[in-house]
Amino acid sequence: METALKKSLHSRSSKTALATLSIALLVLAILAAAPAVIRAETHAAARPAVQTEAPVLMKTATPPVIDGVLDDAAWSTSLKYDGFKTFKPDYGKDASQKTEAYVAYDAENFYFAFRCYDSEPSKVKAAVSKRDNVFQDDIVFINLDTFNDNQSAFVFMLNPLGIQGDGMLTVNGNIEVSFDAVWYSKGRIDDHGWTVEARIPLQSIRFPNRDVQTMRILFIRFFTRTSEQVAFPPIDPDKGSLLSQAQPFQVSGLKYKRVVELLPAFTFGRTQEATEATSGALVRNTELDIDDVSLTGKLGITSDLTLDGTVNPDFSQVEADAGQVDFNLRYALYYEEKRPFFLEGNDLWQFGGAMEEAPLMALVYTRNIVDPTFGFKLTGKITPRDTVAAIYAKDRLRGDAADEHPDFMIARYKHSLKDDAFLGAFYTGREYGSGFNRVGGFDGRFRLSPVATASFHVFGSLTRDPGAETTDSDHALSLNYSFGNRKVIIELGYQDISEGFRADTGFVFRTGLRRLAAFAMYNIYPKSKFFQKIEPFYWSYHLYDTIYDMWETVNVFVLRFRLPRNTMVRFDGLLANEVFAGGRFDQSGFGFMMESQLAKQVYVQTRVRRTGSTFYDPADPYQGYGTQASAAVRYQPMDQLDFTLSLNYVDFFRTSDRTKIYDYLILRNRNTFQLNKYLFVRGIVEYNDFYKRMTLDGLLSFTYIPGTVLHLGYGSALEKQEWDEGLPGFAPSSRFHEMKRGFFFKVSYLWRF
Repeated sequence: METALKKSLHSRSSKTALATLSIALLVLAILAAAPAVIRAETHAAARPAVQTEAPVLMKTATPPVIDGVLDDAAWSTSLKYDGFKTFKPDYGKDASQKTEAYVAYDAENFYFAFRCYDSEPSKVKAAVSKRDNVFQDDIVFINLDTFNDNQSAFVFMLNPLGIQGDGMLTVNGNIEVSFDAVWYSKGRIDDHGWTVEARIPLQSIRFPNRDVQTMRILFIRFFTRTSEQVAFPPIDPDKGSLLSQAQPFQVSGLKYKRVVELLPAFTFGRTQEATEATSGALVRNTELDIDDVSLTGKLGITSDLTLDGTVNPDFSQVEADAGQVDFNLRYALYYEEKRPFFLEGNDLWQFGGAMEEAPLMALVYTRNIVDPTFGFKLTGKITPRDTVAAIYAKDRLRGDAADEHPDFMIARYKHSLKDDAFLGAFYTGREYGSGFNRVGGFDGRFRLSPVATASFHVFGSLTRDPGAETTDSDHALSLNYSFGNRKVIIELGYQDISEGFRADTGFVFRTGLRRLAAFAMYNIYPKSKFFQKIEPFYWSYHLYDTIYDMWETVNVFVLRFRLPRNTMVRFDGLLANEVFAGGRFDQSGFGFMMESQLAKQVYVQTRVRRTGSTFYDPADPYQGYGTQASAAVRYQPMDQLDFTLSLNYVDFFRTSDRTKIYDYLILRNRNTFQLNKYLFVRGIVEYNDFYKRMTLDGLLSFTYIPGTVLHLGYGSALEKQEWDEGLPGFAPSSRFHEMKRGFFFKVSYLWRF
């Protein structure tokens, strides 16, 4: 026994030493290469990968009226672009419908307009909805890279009725919809298609504060019924990053007005609850009362650097998180951030070396900051190439937490290189009493060719629990290679995360592993109006579990079809196993997925997977199998009405005796009546069959601009149990009884000076 223990310790020590040596060599290689990369970048003068003439945009003397009608004199003297080409389902084809985009400006605003021709205007997909809820409509996108650095762009989206969406286009081509700007728009559908106009105040975006500057713009249009996406300038996958292909233009004399904003908010709420202490009667629970006054402010230090501060911030959510299956889980559930103070600048927390379904999902997951008393945030550029972001927050935890006021400190730095490349650094810290968790490291992305990139991250953590005398140090590293052109997409990745790595500010699925992952897809473009694109692909990883000295393997074989009406059909085959608690469990099976805008009024989505499964009891895990299914139907009988019904279902059978251990069903019905783009009424009914629980939520919401809002809501929770005086206590019941009810009122107003 003693000999075996010594061998085990020696083996682990050797592996740790090897991992440490590998990290050291990697860091040295990066540090050695960085000066050369930066020197080469400096000599190259950071010119874009695609050289395009930059026309000069002339100021408009008379700003257009934003009414959705393109009859203003400003549009006749503005820049006009109409050479749109497809990039989905294929690249470089003539668009089926003509699109014209216009851009103008004055000292304080940018102005944009679109004339979107459509030979069947009655089939244009558009709905009156709240902000950022336009992705199932026909849309136009304005992607504005104000710094001309190919790292990110402001995104402004418009549907044919002028309903807005906004976000940030990141370096990897994804849109982060967390950004909310104040801007103005109007749209109309007519006999020729549809038109939209927009005014974007310079106060709502960041830009360099110099007299003459070059920016870049990329216009995109989505057609729902044909699944067609077109762009100007045309996008060519063989010519480098997306933003490097955007159209440059020159502007001068932009007037920088220092951004000063104050956002006071008041939230009032009362809750009644039935408990054993109240003998089952609904009684006001004063511990859940809300009487909060908060103040958030924003100060533009420069035209491209902003400081935000908040005192007693209002982090109440207008809509509760949709129910998720929370039984027999290996990992914690991930919930999206919805709190405005943390949302802006969220794209800056992304890091190099990330890969889909990687064990380190996020280094900054701000929902770990539960209920801060105050906080500060700094985001923006300190030089044209150097971007910074930082957060400090003093949290307060409820209940019996060891320390009720942990401090969170997060910092991010990025230095832009040529094209979409960068080098960066991270620091995150959570200090709680005598304990702490601190994570620091580097990340980066390099463009190897117009069709290939390499990226990495190297992070180390230092952790000491309260009362402990020792500090644990561990690491997480990742290397990634990506290749993509019109026909082929390949991605290779390697991750190494030691057992003791912790990121208390982040979200880590799993530690104690070394993983090699691969993805390969071949695009087929058939000459068919029905099958627009066929995408067979293979995704795999081979993972060595360093805790149990075992291997696990996942192989996913997929055949995916792209069809008109934004239709996707996918078939999966899975050959896989996983390591858990010292055992290896089969995960093989098959799956099916489909989504489609079946008609102008109807959208459907479904997903089914039948695979092997694991019962995650660390003391006694066992092999099983089961079904995971989800489905949703969205029906919009008119522009203002939206009925959505969704379900999630999971079951589990023990393999040894084919006994059903559990099934879990969640049904959710969400109904919205949008009176206009500012005001809506919504009702949600959700039933959880596993817990025999039903929740009812009603909301009246008015949003004039982001920040200026009024919400009035009511919620009720019912369960199949009733008070039994004979116990005394709660006993199962065949009927629902109300266990909790509450209402809240929230009002806030954005002052811009």
